[in-house]
Amino acid sequence: MKKGIHPENYRLVAFKDMSNEDIFITKSTVNTREEVEVDGVSYPLVKLEISRTSHPYYTGKSKLVDTAGRIDKFKNKYSKFKK
Repeated sequence: MKKGIHPENYRLVAFKDMSNEDIFITKSTVNTREEVEVDGVSYPLVKLEISRTSHPYYTGKSKLVDTAGRIDKFKNKYSKFKK
């Protein structure tokens, strides 16, 4: 790897998925205010709303959304334009 191409604060950072408490560690330059201890080592902490362990696309679990009301509302609204 070339010397001097990474920023000074390029370091290991812990990312925590707040929906399922999963923590993964990767390198980043993100600025943080909090720290977390993982396996006896302290890392800067970034809190996430959703990650690969909780996103429906990756988990195969999708939320069922009741769209019947929206579809009926759409049909009623635009039924006057029917030929």
